[in-house]
Amino acid sequence: MLRSLYSGVSGMRGFQTKLDVIGNNIANVNTIGFKGSRVMFKDILSQTVSGVSAPDDTRGGVNAQQVGLGVSTASIDTVHTAGSAMTTNVVTDLRLNGDGFFAVGTADQVDTAYLTRAGNFTLDANRNLVNADGLHVMGADNAGPITIPDNVVSFSISQNGEIIGVDSAGVVAPTGQVIGVVKVTNPSGLEKLGGNLYRMTSNANADTAITTVAPGNAETGVGTLVSGQLEMSNVDLTGEFTEMIVAQRGFQANSRIITTSDEVLQEVVNLKH
Repeated sequence: MLRSLYSGVSGMRGFQTKLDVIGNNIANVNTIGFKGSRVMFKDILSQTVSGVSAPDDTRGGVNAQQVGLGVSTASIDTVHTAGSAMTTNVVTDLRLNGDGFFAVGTADQVDTAYLTRAGNFTLDANRNLVNADGLHVMGADNAGPITIPDNVVSFSISQNGEIIGVDSAGVVAPTGQVIGVVKVTNPSGLEKLGGNLYRMTSNANADTAITTVAPGNAETGVGTLVSGQLEMSNVDLTGEFTEMIVAQRGFQANSRIITTSDEVLQEVVNLKH
């Protein structure tokens, strides 16, 4: 059979994957803290028709003749650029200005907490700071879940993650609670779990155990907190629609390769007549 048939099939599969990723990006254009993905391609092994010959005293060298065998998906990368800020003026809405992730999980999940950039947090009935799925927000230095003390009438959150409380007498003082942030060496190596959550992997960090630090820590390089704001999706609709057109045309071109190859094969079959 013609090599071009299989090359066309591999191209259609690759562009279908690209369209799937683009569709997911566009679907999450308004998802808090969402990070878009991109598809990168690589060529498949080439078949060598004739090999290389080196030059000698009487004759020059000859290059190899190779025919490519199609394309495959090299990687599907998560692009961790910052999303735009949306002001909500809600104290418990937090945006990370810089590198790092919030750590969320169950009360006994301090060292294996999930990571997220979505800072739309609220207080539950026990005054625990939780996300939309009820997972606890972890404190700095692996201190466990953040809980606002009962004697606090109101509170604010500083850029360094420190929760400042105001009691019934109007006294302003730190509550001793500091929101934790996790620094990840290779954010693209994190595993997406859905629900705006990531899981630490061995390719994201050398140490897969979660270590939370205070925001704005210059030594660890984590960003600062901005209370009353949320980080929006980093998906650029203009770029996504442009890539969609490219993927669509690529898919059509590869389907035309298959059609043309089929017509050539039909001519070969008709030779017997």
